[in-house]
Amino acid sequence: MSDYLRELFSLHGRRALVTGGSSGIGYAVAEAIGRAGAEVVVVARGRDKLEQAVARLRGHGVTASWISADLGERDDVRRVCESAGVIDILVNDAGNNIRKPMADLTAGDFERTLAVNFTAPYLLGQHFGPLMAARGWGRIINVGSQQSISAFGDSGIYGAAKAGLAGLTRSQAEAWSAAGVCVNTIIPGFVLTPLTEPAQAVPGRVAAMAARHMAGRNGVPEDFAGAAVFLAGNSSSFVTGQMLFVDGGFSVH
Repeated sequence: MSDYLRELFSLHGRRALVTGGSSGIGYAVAEAIGRAGAEVVVVARGRDKLEQAVARLRGHGVTASWISADLGERDDVRRVCESAGVIDILVNDAGNNIRKPMADLTAGDFERTLAVNFTAPYLLGQHFGPLMAARGWGRIINVGSQQSISAFGDSGIYGAAKAGLAGLTRSQAEAWSAAGVCVNTIIPGFVLTPLTEPAQAVPGRVAAMAARHMAGRNGVPEDFAGAAVFLAGNSSSFVTGQMLFVDGGFSVH
């Protein structure tokens, strides 16, 4: 890598926390950030998947560790904040999506979905954002959804949470950008991950979603590597409060 590209994209000396980092988009982002030079801490619930993810990261030469936590529980979020150490790059990818008709959603569905998709990113940002600002450099990358901007069947609370996450991004950017902390949201298209497996199981859905993308295919986790490295480093120092659509043209079709 030339000195010029290293200055733009190297993440050496940085330390990243990636929630939902054991699989899907979260793992792809963790690997990309790690292979660009950052130390990576991945957070998810399942210890086995975390161990496997960290082993894969280490196989790529990444300095990696993990924290097992249920981000729907505030005590677990607090424990992550207390144990993660110094974090320069926060990636909020962890999510859940309870897919039911709107009228069938329960109060418990509402509370669980908001806790994981919105409250946890808020609380993690409240902890790490001011610390980044005090050091004069930081990055927060929130992973949104097409539902950040539009409706998408039978996941109404998830959609509301992801719309709220886009608003949270703007508020965090307003609060901390002047201190060197850039905050942005990545908006995926329809991506083939464990989170979308229920939708993939609907006959004809995968093909229909692929046809809706201008790129002519559905997304895969590896599609987010470049965007993650860009938003995590010095090359994005004048990009903040934005939604970056990594969606194969899904949102404009």
